Amino acid sequence: MNILILAAGYATRLYPLTENRAKPLLEVAGKPMIEWVLNNLAPIPDIDRVYVVTNNKFAKSFEDWASDYKARGAKMDFTIVNDGSMSDSDKLGAIGDIHHVLKTQGISDKDLLVVAGDNLFSQPVTGFAEAGRNHPATLALYDVGNLEEIRKYNNISVDETGAITHFEEKPANPTSTKTGIALYYYRKDVLPLIETYVAEGNNTDQPGRLVQWLYPRIKVGTWDVPGTWFDIGSKETLIEANEVFRKFVS
Repeated sequence: MNILILAAGYATRLYPLTENRAKPLLEVAGKPMIEWVLNNLAPIPDIDRVYVVTNNKFAKSFEDWASDYKARGAKMDFTIVNDGSMSDSDKLGAIGDIHHVLKTQGISDKDLLVVAGDNLFSQPVTGFAEAGRNHPATLALYDVGNLEEIRKYNNISVDETGAITHFEEKPANPTSTKTGIALYYYRKDVLPLIETYVAEGNNTDQPGRLVQWLYPRIKVGTWDVPGTWFDIGSKETLIEANEVFRKFVS
């Protein structure tokens, strides 16, 4: 299994903090966001390689970070993939970046776990990889706690087996408080469908759109994220995450 970390965005909503520093390299509670992600993925067995897809502006920064992270004892092998984009106006989008990595790195022969580099978890997500092998594709869910909050994200309905039956972005009338987050597992037999999605001219930006396209075609399972999850999208959520995640520092 390979891991792909999405880190090619320009995070313009966080300017000036992200004008010269990639958002996943901003610190939360004393360490870069991307390390919170990786530290909670590290216990997953059978990880072959971690691919970090970024842009031309920040590729060198991620290469330097990866060298330092390995020097501090990380037991993972890294490849930093530059998607060639120069600004927010010519970015490939998250799905475009997944497609780019699959094509340029030749890794369609193994399962792929995809995660956004700015999604913070307070606990290991080992169980997600285990669950992911049971379905062609799997989406991680998090309970945000109230229907008003869910309007900012997406609304998911599932059947008795946990498979997705409905997926709606930014719902006007949500029916549950669970949302799909940027943590996905794609078995290798499903990866060719990403080529189909892109070839059809579908939107390649938000990664959730791929799940929205997939679930009527194949069975997409779900898995509930334990502990605390944070999506860092603004200065306010960055400040809040710093406060919340201090209690998880070991």
